[in-house]
Amino acid sequence: MKFYFPDSQDLVSPTYDFIHDEYSPFRVRQRDDLYAHEVLDERPYDGMLVSKAIVDGSVRGSGKYSEAQRNRLYRLGVQRFFRLPDNVVTLGDCGAFNYVDEEEPPYTVEEVLDFYVGCGFRAGVSVDHVILAYDRNAVEATADPEWKRRQAVSLRFGEKFLDASRSYENSVFQPVGAAQGWSPASYARSVAELQEMGYQRIALGGMVPLKTQDILDCLNEIDAVRLDTTEFHLLGVTRVDSMDEFALHGVTSFDSTSPFRQAFMDDRKNYHTEKTAYVAIRVPQVDGNPALKRAILAGKVSGRDALGVERETLDALRGLDAGTRTVEEALKALAEYEMVSRSKKSYIDQYARTLGEAPWRNCSCSLCGEHGIEIIIFRGTERNKRRGFHNLSVLERKMRTLQYR
Repeated sequence: MKFYFPDSQDLVSPTYDFIHDEYSPFRVRQRDDLYAHEVLDERPYDGMLVSKAIVDGSVRGSGKYSEAQRNRLYRLGVQRFFRLPDNVVTLGDCGAFNYVDEEEPPYTVEEVLDFYVGCGFRAGVSVDHVILAYDRNAVEATADPEWKRRQAVSLRFGEKFLDASRSYENSVFQPVGAAQGWSPASYARSVAELQEMGYQRIALGGMVPLKTQDILDCLNEIDAVRLDTTEFHLLGVTRVDSMDEFALHGVTSFDSTSPFRQAFMDDRKNYHTEKTAYVAIRVPQVDGNPALKRAILAGKVSGRDALGVERETLDALRGLDAGTRTVEEALKALAEYEMVSRSKKSYIDQYARTLGEAPWRNCSCSLCGEHGIEIIIFRGTERNKRRGFHNLSVLERKMRTLQYR
């Protein structure tokens, strides 16, 4: 089972100063900043997935890449641009959620293939159109006409994509068919048609909102038509505890940003371990807290006092990690900062568990070893992304454990 991490230009600066919260004046982001596979000693993923919509933009607006970055990707190719080791493979896709509201996908087959093959991707997913619905009991006769139309669009593009990819005779590129559906039966029908076209690898799309049992229902139905040589990729699905079961149905890879994004998007599960998850310690910068800034400007809070409490909170946390301060002292400082910063919600009870168990001390990843308690402080992109990278390394370890149990 291979895990692909979707790119969104997430890097960290190796020279970032955590004490003063500032970057080096000599930093050049693309040259100096590092990806997860460059800052972790262990490989955090088996592959990277890159969407054309992220690179080139879509009808929803420009992508995540500047013009200089986009030109550099096309010039160097995906392997050199991301400085990937040989054992990290690449997969391209169109980023169908970026044009989900459109009548038709905004790309031609030729444009997409030029992107995939021109950038040197090992594999690429055919142009597809997401179906934002699921009804396990829906039959062909009663299915929404828009669902059927979108499936037909995906299959039509899939056939053209496979035919066009055959013209790249000297390429090692592998075409991946995109299957869209709204029920187990419709997914099976899409897979059957893609196999008949000649696809040996198929990406199952639109399953992100589905429950695990729904995915298994679809895979069970697909089993009736699946060829022994067909491999499946789950687009955007992270259900690690079910991956062994998914593998029995031909799933060999998946991609997701969920472990990374939970580091700074989830309310509670910010720092992962192989058995559980912890709340990160929220110490937002005074000048980055809109509610606190408004209170300071209104004269309700002293800016000097707020900065003093912020500094004391960070000192208490670092002292705890160094063995010179206690958990109780750190919690007292955090409670005071919550009050001063006018937090809408208190996390003190969760902080007591996080600080009491200190999971970063038992982590084998190189980031936790290097940064200590800084990795679990919820504060700015440099700490938050490092915590996300840590979560990726935990996911990879969990996958290996599950596969060999």
